[in-house]
Amino acid sequence: MPDRRNLKDHLIHPAFSQIGKISDQEGTETYVVGGFVRDVLLGRKREVYDIDIVTVGSGIDLATKVAASLRPGLKVSVFKNFGTAMFRFNDIDFEFVGARRESYRHESRKPIVEDGTLEDDQKRRDFTINALAICLNSDRFGELLDPFDGVGDLANKLIKTPLEPEITFSDDPLRMLRAIRFATQLNFIIEEKTLTAIQTQSNRLGIVSKERITDEINKIMLTPTPSIGFKLLEKTGLLAIILPEVQKLKGRETRNGIGHKDNFYHTLEVLDRISKNTDNLWLRWAALLHDVAKPVTKRFDERLGWTFHAHNFIGEKMLPSIFDRLKLPLNEKLKYVQKMVSLHMRPIVLSEEEVTDSAVRRLLFDAGDDIDDLMTLCEADITSKNPEKVSRFLSNFQLVREKLKDIEEKDALRNFQPPITGEIIMETFSLQPGREIGILKSAIKEAILEGEIHNNYEDAYQFMLTKGKELGLAAKA
Repeated sequence: MPDRRNLKDHLIHPAFSQIGKISDQEGTETYVVGGFVRDVLLGRKREVYDIDIVTVGSGIDLATKVAASLRPGLKVSVFKNFGTAMFRFNDIDFEFVGARRESYRHESRKPIVEDGTLEDDQKRRDFTINALAICLNSDRFGELLDPFDGVGDLANKLIKTPLEPEITFSDDPLRMLRAIRFATQLNFIIEEKTLTAIQTQSNRLGIVSKERITDEINKIMLTPTPSIGFKLLEKTGLLAIILPEVQKLKGRETRNGIGHKDNFYHTLEVLDRISKNTDNLWLRWAALLHDVAKPVTKRFDERLGWTFHAHNFIGEKMLPSIFDRLKLPLNEKLKYVQKMVSLHMRPIVLSEEEVTDSAVRRLLFDAGDDIDDLMTLCEADITSKNPEKVSRFLSNFQLVREKLKDIEEKDALRNFQPPITGEIIMETFSLQPGREIGILKSAIKEAILEGEIHNNYEDAYQFMLTKGKELGLAAKA
């Protein structure tokens, strides 16, 4: 952790000295607070996109004067209702607010705000590690104010609230998700009293908008090890509120001495495995939801044991309502996740059997440009306590990948477009729109996928003529 006595070495952005200078002229105390300070003390290397400034006075007035001194005409966005202002300088957003105290009504997480001291402002912060402040005034430039021993909590890797956690979370229940998100991002532990308060206040999440909840879930999803967050969500009772379908994956059942794996922990293992190979948020969502229908498709068969027939197809159908409830996009992102969930069994089945050209062509046809993502998901889905079994599956997967590459080069089936269109069929056989056209198009597609003909116009045209003759159709001379 950097020496707290040398924090001024980290205040090299030209805006900091200018903020301090204007504050001195105005006779106000001003501090940089929050995530910037936390990350400096952690020595955390990350791109800085936004910096929070607190002044014991008007944040709007200070922002306006600082912006004008940095660059004439620099645009300041003012939010009078919140008493905040923001400008962008050298690719960083600086947000200014006057120090304030807050109080809350039970039915809303929107605070009643009054002017306050720096101490009042630090008390209203969510966690001790985010309540740290560095002074920007010239006579105290770089001085750290740490009333809640946030530095100690950083050293001990603890997430802890400045005030009583039950009050903190009841006032603003979104902070419960933020606690879990920070624990996941920083690989910290949530202090026991704070964790217990999340469990007792979990029902308060109902006053938080779905958009804010989902924003935090997405941030957890994009961490290097998302399972940390989802285990905490499950432990605190928040997962059952936010994603009951994933909560229901938890548990094992044994019948006649035959058990099945705990699909919740399997899912988290898949999510962690795929997170090592992709930053694609929607592919990570596919990993989280790939087995979401297993609880509703679970059956016990005396001969086969536990089965989850068609869980991929049922899961695909469950996704629109989940996305809609969470305010996730109901567009091509949803369709992409649906495709991944629907197809995730296909490469695994291929890797268990002899890999035929026909099966690979059909997989390539159905997956299109998303084939590489699908293979990444399926490889992450190979989890077993038996290393020999995992090794065998991964080896077979390599064969599937090689077949995919060979067939794609030979047959160009990715995003397959039939070489013979309905218009060509109608023109060739002097037909009006009708069932024969669909029959011929389907027959051409099947012939290509089965490898009976190559995916080109000449082969497909000759096949169409032959098939048309079988149907009693006469081609124009």
